[in-house]
Amino acid sequence: MHFDLVDLRLLAAIADAGSLSKAAAGFPIALSAASNRLRNFEQRCGLALFTRNADGMEVTPAGRLVLDRARHVLGETERLKETLRDLAGQRRITLRLAGTTVANSTFLPAALGPFLADYPEIDLQLVEQNSSDVLLAVQAGEVDIGVLDGNLATSGVTSLPFRHDRLVLLVPSGHALAGSGAVQLKDALGFAFVCLPPERAMQRFVEEMAMQSARPLKIRVRAPSFSAIAQLVAERAGIAMLPEAVASRHVRELPVTMVGLENAWATRELRICIREWAGLSTHARQLVGYLSQGEPQRKSSG
Repeated sequence: MHFDLVDLRLLAAIADAGSLSKAAAGFPIALSAASNRLRNFEQRCGLALFTRNADGMEVTPAGRLVLDRARHVLGETERLKETLRDLAGQRRITLRLAGTTVANSTFLPAALGPFLADYPEIDLQLVEQNSSDVLLAVQAGEVDIGVLDGNLATSGVTSLPFRHDRLVLLVPSGHALAGSGAVQLKDALGFAFVCLPPERAMQRFVEEMAMQSARPLKIRVRAPSFSAIAQLVAERAGIAMLPEAVASRHVRELPVTMVGLENAWATRELRICIREWAGLSTHARQLVGYLSQGEPQRKSSG
């Protein structure tokens, strides 16, 4: 059976207007042409889709089923048009992603780089928040995707594995803790710390964990980045808590030593969270695909 999108749009217009003449006027199409299209469509499918009466036209039970599928086809057609425009670079797309300090500073750049290279029509808004705020932003629809601590209860959202993260201490070579394989945080709280600014999500977490040990951090200096912190530790300004992926790089370059933390909270799984899969745009779904891979993937050139 043959039909085209004009037939489907006409069916939807008649149902919405309740009148063939009103639908034809708003389409726009000649009334006679609209009547012929409807009659031919009904004849081809062998169904009466509308009943005609003095007040206009009313959808039949069979017509309601046909209209439901017709609207679905029309919706998918519009989404296909948007995707084609996006791929042709005719429209800029902005995706919003919220992540923790650790996610944004260590794991996300390696995943986001290939994605942004493969989709030049995408602009990305990347914000840093603590895990609780990331979850709230996803639940409220303020961001498309979040990356947060997997230990957090994620009610009302869908979550997927992202990466595993471990927090460690970075100390100067020869420091009193340097010979320890691993320690509890409370064992390090007698030493001065080099820290991130207080507004950074990870720093708030570190200070909360210290308070749970009943001893606040002795903050000697705050630095704007992990690299600056590592440099200050190497100069013996204090010790620091860093993600293992960051600390291990600096151990190879600076006179510093990495010391493990025995606290259960120091080992965490980072997870991707979204409000619902069905509500994501095509590009947001593609980004989730890139993020959920253990290693960054590239779009096929075929």
